Amino acid sequence: MSLDGKVAIVTGAAQGIGRAIADTLARAGADVAVVDMEVSRAQETVAAVTAHGRRVVAIQANVAEWADVKAMAEQVLEALGRIDILVNNAGITRDGLLLRMKEEDWNAVLDVNLKGTFHCTKAVLPTMTKQRSGAMVNIASVVGVMGNAGQANYAASKAAVIGLTKTVAREYASRGITVNAVAPGFIETAMTDKLTGEARAALLTQIPLGRLGSPVDVADAVRFLVSPSAAYITGHVLHVNGGMVMV
Repeated sequence: MSLDGKVAIVTGAAQGIGRAIADTLARAGADVAVVDMEVSRAQETVAAVTAHGRRVVAIQANVAEWADVKAMAEQVLEALGRIDILVNNAGITRDGLLLRMKEEDWNAVLDVNLKGTFHCTKAVLPTMTKQRSGAMVNIASVVGVMGNAGQANYAASKAAVIGLTKTVAREYASRGITVNAVAPGFIETAMTDKLTGEARAALLTQIPLGRLGSPVDVADAVRFLVSPSAAYITGHVLHVNGGMVMV
């Protein structure tokens, strides 16, 4: 699953799953554009990519803002020369029961998780269509498939990302572009670190494999979907959840 000669954009790459994806793609041979709201936090990601002997550029961008995303794509082309892979990983949560959910919390989550995916996809499509090749992976979530109390905004955004994934896959398959999604279950990240021992134990009872996933579990799925080994796969949602949801 070599990615030699490819250039990848990974959003939300400063930490957690995004950092693991950037590291894994670089290990497979890709040069990487590390994109994050706070690029100062991305130095470990930059160092990891560099350690694999790959070129890297760190770009600060708010994916919810079209001007930022358009400028980001232009910077990647200028610095790395092409765009072959896009991983839409940037995402946020603003949890709360629906009746108490503030409109600004609803809007913030939809703006980053859904509109951000739309913006980044739109920004790279001209280059990929001209090349007549490209691979995109959108990071969805298990809760976008099954729902989750207290996460109406997050679940709605991730379910919408799945719908967007399938639509873009249909629209651009004729241009040699594949578009897939990875739907992680509960992964060991800063978010799950906040779980109490009791909450973690209760969660594990819902996972047949009996453990939380690691960021690398997700990153390996992404690497497969953007590799030549997955050239005949598009519009697919790959579930990485330890069996929590089987579809």
